[in-house]
Amino acid sequence: MKDRRMIWFIALLAPILAWSWVSPHDRLTWWLEVAPVLFGVPLMLATARRFSLSTMLLVLVWLHGVVLIVGGHYTYALVPGFAPTDALGRALGWTRNNYDKLGHFAQGFVPAILTREILLRTSPLGLRLNVDGKPRASQWLAFLVVAVCLAFSAFYELIEWMTAELQGAAAEAFLGTQGDIWDTQKDMATALVGAVIALVVLSRWHDRAVARVTGGAAGK
Repeated sequence: MKDRRMIWFIALLAPILAWSWVSPHDRLTWWLEVAPVLFGVPLMLATARRFSLSTMLLVLVWLHGVVLIVGGHYTYALVPGFAPTDALGRALGWTRNNYDKLGHFAQGFVPAILTREILLRTSPLGLRLNVDGKPRASQWLAFLVVAVCLAFSAFYELIEWMTAELQGAAAEAFLGTQGDIWDTQKDMATALVGAVIALVVLSRWHDRAVARVTGGAAGK
């Protein structure tokens, strides 16, 4: 593993993962919530040489990993600092623990940049050439990114449904609905907002980050 960025990525994430593993609130929920990290990080390592991610994306993926790991340790409904009785909850008038909304915001925000980077570097759907031959983002790029993020969010909600069907009451902590009958719809809406904000705020910075890792060329 020659990429020092990946070494830092693992070195900074591993202690948090180890902390999360020790005495979580619910072991089944830990596995379910942390599964994307346990699957995604080895995949990143396996593909690092032929598809090195931009530094911006690595930072965002690390932050998303921390959100998932913390949620896995406490369960999303019990993460300290986000309950109605905590300072943030009182200030905003919350009636439930809203850490799951942070998680679903990240579920749209971070995959938006991941999807954007993959399309920019591997697909003509993400990149087109100007008349002067210089590459620029496709007009379809933002739409496709948002569509992928919404599809991923919906797929995740289907996983939650299947888990509830298979595990019954044992999956309650994983679902984290906290009695809200519209929780699924709100989760997907939050992911949508996260994806749109990521595109609006980070697209130009992301273009420069991708150029640095690819040497200014697409398809790398």
